[in-house]
Amino acid sequence: IMSVAGAQPFIKIMQPSSQPVSPGIQRRHTLPASEVRPLNTQDAISVYEIEREAFISVSGECPLYLDEVRHFLTLCPELSMGWFEEGRLVAFIIGSLWDQDRLTTDALTIHKPRGSTVHIHVLAVHRTFRQQGKGPILMWRYLQYLRCLPNVRRAVLMCEDVLIPFYCKSGFKVLGRCAITVGHLTFTEMRYSISGHAYMRRNSEAIRFPQHPLSLPVAINDEQVEV
Repeated sequence: IMSVAGAQPFIKIMQPSSQPVSPGIQRRHTLPASEVRPLNTQDAISVYEIEREAFISVSGECPLYLDEVRHFLTLCPELSMGWFEEGRLVAFIIGSLWDQDRLTTDALTIHKPRGSTVHIHVLAVHRTFRQQGKGPILMWRYLQYLRCLPNVRRAVLMCEDVLIPFYCKSGFKVLGRCAITVGHLTFTEMRYSISGHAYMRRNSEAIRFPQHPLSLPVAINDEQVEV
């Protein structure tokens, strides 16, 4: 079972304020302008709506359908990451654990809790927020978060050839053709090796994980590629 116990570089304990806070300020704090946190099953419909528009309209297929979204957000929510703007989901990643060197069809639906490989099922950005660099930033943050999980050694994904340059910019390497096909679609399998400590840079707001707000300082958005 994965945990964020190793994420010590990011942990900032929030102390309760002794000063009175006006109701207006309290309301603003209940709905952060920008927040990144793990997804849960209550987010599943929002996730699927973004997926459906991003993928089905283009290829006719969806990486995860609604029941599969709920499946992985129940089994391994800590391997998901959602970016919210004023409470609205604008981008997300969903992953699960895998225990083999290469992906097989089972990897599409099975979570292997003792695996050391994170299979990234999907990265998607809401259409209104594309071409703003959110996809590369969220992927960067997700990969840095994986560095804090002691048993994770690599991340893998499969993508259509048109997206290979996008993932190469995030540090993924091409492994070759993927054994999985979906309908008429074929894919390339890519891998990112996890090593070292997470870097405290590149983003703007707090990452909120269960029991601990994890904070990263501001950095410049240097990518404008979106998916």
